Amino acid sequence: MPNVVFLCTGNAARSVMAGAIARAQRDDLDIVTAGTHVVEGMPMSWRTRDALGALGVRADGHRSHQLRSTDVAAADLIVALAPEHVAYVRRVHPEAASRTATLKHLARDLTPPSGAAEAGTLADRVVALALADHVVEKWEEVVDPAGGELADFEACAREIHDLLGTLARAW
Repeated sequence: MPNVVFLCTGNAARSVMAGAIARAQRDDLDIVTAGTHVVEGMPMSWRTRDALGALGVRADGHRSHQLRSTDVAAADLIVALAPEHVAYVRRVHPEAASRTATLKHLARDLTPPSGAAEAGTLADRVVALALADHVVEKWEEVVDPAGGELADFEACAREIHDLLGTLARAW
């Protein structure tokens, strides 16, 4: 079962949304959500909870989690929600640079399996993207709704839902 880490800053909104939505879409992935600058053990914001609820998705019991070396070592893919999260992994966990990309980049460029014999594993298809050499651009950011109103969180959750729907074909 492929191991996927969703990464944002505080692990209270974007990565929580991505992890919960991915779990709702797929039961064949081992999913971890984490942040780059976390206050450990904090619950998600009520706006995150309500935005997920509007999509019929839940993340009951979520508590914020700082990205750890064990998360990185186990990950087939680290899905960052913004360019600064890719930069963080490249700086703190350089061994994972080839397995780290933004959600928007992956939704655009990760190829779906074309057949059982030809497709390779998710890890193989991630390697083919040469992610360590990719220049991450501003357009790749899923904007952080922190500090915004519920409508901002709902828009963020819908964007993540749509991106994961595109990416689901390539898992």
